[in-house]
Amino acid sequence: MTTHSSVRPLAGRVAVVTGASSGIGEASAEKLAALGAHVVVLARRAERLGDLVARVEKNGGQALAIAVDVTDKAAVQAAADRVAAELGGADLVFNNAGVMLPAPIEELATDQWQQQIDLNITGLMNVIGAFTPQLVEAAAERGVADLVNTSSIGAQNIFPTFAVYTATKAYVTHLSRHLRVELGPKNVRVAAIEPGIVGTELQSHVTDEGARAWLAGARETMEWLTPQDVAETIGFLATLPPRVNLQQVTIMPTGQPS
Repeated sequence: MTTHSSVRPLAGRVAVVTGASSGIGEASAEKLAALGAHVVVLARRAERLGDLVARVEKNGGQALAIAVDVTDKAAVQAAADRVAAELGGADLVFNNAGVMLPAPIEELATDQWQQQIDLNITGLMNVIGAFTPQLVEAAAERGVADLVNTSSIGAQNIFPTFAVYTATKAYVTHLSRHLRVELGPKNVRVAAIEPGIVGTELQSHVTDEGARAWLAGARETMEWLTPQDVAETIGFLATLPPRVNLQQVTIMPTGQPS
């Protein structure tokens, strides 16, 4: 006999996903909802979030959409306050919103540098600032809570012209290790997910011609990961026994050498 909990092991949990309007965030929200979590999806594009909520509900899940730009600290705090008021607070946060805008450093694409720092670092911190109190409180009550941050294989390896992007991701990985030490004793697990190339909207925002050509070539020489591949991993992390914390998970396409 299959028990309810084995089919929906995240039943009763509240999962907040940022960058949920496309790609890894969207796929992960669907996966977490399928596992039983009540998902709260955050992104700027309200229409895309509405479609996602409809899809989750059609598949028997529960979802709440909050249109928010994570670089807006007050808006993120307001979203967190709403999650606390309506759902009793989050016990899983997938901190996933990000942007990748490679270019040779000598092009001095300062606006793009700032955009990546604002979203990948400051936006990440805004979410951590707003939701960490809820995670700590939930972990005290339930015995476990999860903070999962999206990093990149670029945090470890060298990708010419991707310097600013990969530096923001090195920040994410290093921060995650430290937060794990601070929050682990309070039963909050912290994980950094480091994917290789995943086929998402991320590539479509790239304006630099050299980087675009490199990405196009990479697509022809290997099969990229899908957002669903990463979503499966997020689901796996969240359903592990409370004593188990995968601190750093590198997910590579089989054909990507480094």
